[in-house]
Amino acid sequence: MSFSSSSFPGPQSLRPFAKSFDSRKPAGFSSRVRASADVPDFFSADCAEDAVRYQLDALKYNDQPRQDYGIEVMYRFAGFDPFERSTYFGPFFDLGQFERFRRIFHHSSYRVLLGHKEKKLLSSFWVTENRFKQRVWIQGTRLEEEEIFEFTMVQRLGGCWDGYWLTESLLHDGDCFSGGVAY
Repeated sequence: MSFSSSSFPGPQSLRPFAKSFDSRKPAGFSSRVRASADVPDFFSADCAEDAVRYQLDALKYNDQPRQDYGIEVMYRFAGFDPFERSTYFGPFFDLGQFERFRRIFHHSSYRVLLGHKEKKLLSSFWVTENRFKQRVWIQGTRLEEEEIFEFTMVQRLGGCWDGYWLTESLLHDGDCFSGGVAY
């Protein structure tokens, strides 16, 4: 699962956010993530708007540099407890396992985000100083495929995630789970 920065086939807009980690760091060196390859540092978003944009860019180029990489980025931004049922997508789901989270994105209502052609900001709203909502219109790759989604971003305060913007929920405007979903 490792890849080097020279073989990173992703869009140029995502390249500046890659951090290189070297296994030969001094013994006292510590970081939040250690890996032998380049690991995107999407958490360094300065503001909630940037965090939403990073996630949408990752979903637009979902399968670069590997299959469902954009969904992996979304999972890293997800601000839910993997040991509790979550309302990240609206209804209570057990999203602790990445595979369950991934399947939701391949459900018909959320798949429009994967490889989408165009996005347009509809509205932004600061609920509180550390809670932000943004509605986005997405045009998919399939004919007449368009949907509206609402991101709710929360800035963590205290602890090891202090200052980071995480996604509390990603909601589809319609009733996308009325027929059920096998996750």
